[in-house]
Amino acid sequence: MSDSLTARRVAIVSMTISGVLAIIKITVGLLGGSTSTVADGFESASDVIASGVVLFGLIMASRPPDEDHPYGHGRLETLSGFTVGWLLAVIGLLIAFSSMRNHSETHPPPAAYTAWPLIASVLVKSALSLVKYQYAKKTRSAGLLADAYNDTVDILSGLVALTALGLTLYDPSRFLVADHYGGLGVGIIVVYLGLRVVRETTMQLMDTMPDAKEVVEIRRIALTVPGALGVEKCYARKTGLQYHVDLHLEVDPDLTVRASHDIASSVRDRIKAELDWVADVLVHVEPHGM
Repeated sequence: MSDSLTARRVAIVSMTISGVLAIIKITVGLLGGSTSTVADGFESASDVIASGVVLFGLIMASRPPDEDHPYGHGRLETLSGFTVGWLLAVIGLLIAFSSMRNHSETHPPPAAYTAWPLIASVLVKSALSLVKYQYAKKTRSAGLLADAYNDTVDILSGLVALTALGLTLYDPSRFLVADHYGGLGVGIIVVYLGLRVVRETTMQLMDTMPDAKEVVEIRRIALTVPGALGVEKCYARKTGLQYHVDLHLEVDPDLTVRASHDIASSVRDRIKAELDWVADVLVHVEPHGM
């Protein structure tokens, strides 16, 4: 199964689970009068939208290169993560605002059963987050990683909501407003997550280099090819799930153009064969020692 197809299936499963959790939490929260549970339900509803955006990005990114897009369409996957980040930030603000809108009004305390959907959500999201992190690392998907961050914050927001609800249930006369502050806490956490995702995907869109150890690995493999005498420069930029590499290779200056070209082609082929996260390598031949 290809990395892109695997990531898409994970996104679809995530949408289904988040949708079910959202319906349960919003319904139970409204019936039981818990602002924290409703807020966490809307946070789960935003997960459905976020996973949908990620899924769209993964589908579009899998399209092959064409005349207008010689590097492929992988950046659409990164853009999906960027979009998810801003989407989460806006939804977080809405959750925070709606949670505190009527916080000063006197109303009956929430029902105790409104805590159960929050407990179930924390457990389910813990498992889902772990799965997404593993697949995001394997596929190098910025969108799926953003979605994994989202699930991690779901766990935190669920615990915040559960703590606030617990205080209200423990002593409604003193902590009735705590349930509202739980919703506010959920909103703030979602805003923070969204801005963090925006920052990380922006760095990728700015062609930030991969980890230094990965660049060292590219150089090492290049120098295993007979005739490759040195690597003057090595740059890499992420274009979706993989990297495109620009490499300045040093060879014997007295070689013919054909011989130099053959060495460069061998370097390109070997790097692509040994590093599955490299989409392509553009090799520039330079004279060694000059």
